[in-house]
Amino acid sequence: PLEDGLAVPALDPGTLIELDDALARLEAQNPRQCRVVECRCFAGLSVEETAGALGASAATVKRDWAFSRAWLNRELEAAPRAAPGKE
Repeated sequence: PLEDGLAVPALDPGTLIELDDALARLEAQNPRQCRVVECRCFAGLSVEETAGALGASAATVKRDWAFSRAWLNRELEAAPRAAPGKE
């Protein structure tokens, strides 16, 4: 699951595809929240750096980050899993 830390955990290829699909759904609902995830997870930016890059307040980034992590974790938990060795 996505945690508060910045590093994306090592994921198997199937989970990476599920994460990409979930990020696309998040972007369709709220592009800024998706950008927050990209900045925090993939670019390694701090809350303050993310706020500056997105032209948002640090408080907004913190709220978006908390919501996005919870939303993505729920989406990934609900995603169907392939049987081991069937990817």
